[in-house]
Amino acid sequence: MTQLTGRTALVTGAGNGLGRAIALALAAEGARVICAGRTAATLDETLSLLSPGTTGAPDGRAVTVDTSDPESVAGLAGTLAAAGEDVSILVNNAGIPGPVKPLTDIAVAEWDEVFDVNVRGVYLMCRAFIPPMARAGRGDIINMASVSGKRPLVHRTPYVASKMAVIGLTRTLAFECGPLGISVNSLSPGPARGPRMARNFALEARQSGITVAQAEREFVSRAALNRLVEPREVGAAVIAMLRMPGLCGADIDLSAGMIAP
Repeated sequence: MTQLTGRTALVTGAGNGLGRAIALALAAEGARVICAGRTAATLDETLSLLSPGTTGAPDGRAVTVDTSDPESVAGLAGTLAAAGEDVSILVNNAGIPGPVKPLTDIAVAEWDEVFDVNVRGVYLMCRAFIPPMARAGRGDIINMASVSGKRPLVHRTPYVASKMAVIGLTRTLAFECGPLGISVNSLSPGPARGPRMARNFALEARQSGITVAQAEREFVSRAALNRLVEPREVGAAVIAMLRMPGLCGADIDLSAGMIAP
């Protein structure tokens, strides 16, 4: 199962950011990639960037889904099954950052929204796609967690708690799925370069009266490599994990060394 050419991979949250980087990395290794998410326009853009298949067109498709909605997920699974799509790689990447405020100021609806997307979505996607993988006797599931689940992140309790939940779900599910020929692992990236971190640096600069460059330098000084993670590195990590047949029930840190509080 270490050969990716010809396999079909389903990536949620593939319309931008890390999801797009993962989709591109899988396509570059010869996988057929199903780009899933909520926004058709961004998914189509990702699809257009994928490596071409034998026909010269991108080898994949874009499909809309709300991973937190059982009916939407069931509809996706049914559509793909009817089309003969044999999904043997599932990357549960869809997620939201949630509110940035003290726990006592977080509304119940805000807390629930984070868990609906970040945890319930992983559960629903696994529940839908494990049975066909089990019937085929093969499969790989990678759930995207975060180093933020393993270090303090002030005013981000729902996000941090949801990512720790993903790690717990992954480790337990690995023992349920291992005997079925399915490997389940999680990948925990650190802060990755992109629009979200750029906004954070701009906000910190305004609040602290420093430049954006200074805000970034101060932030990355907390990492052993003194830098952010690059999205392409996350894609490469997914490929590396899929090429390790003995990897199961593991959580892999990819943080440029930003683990300690």
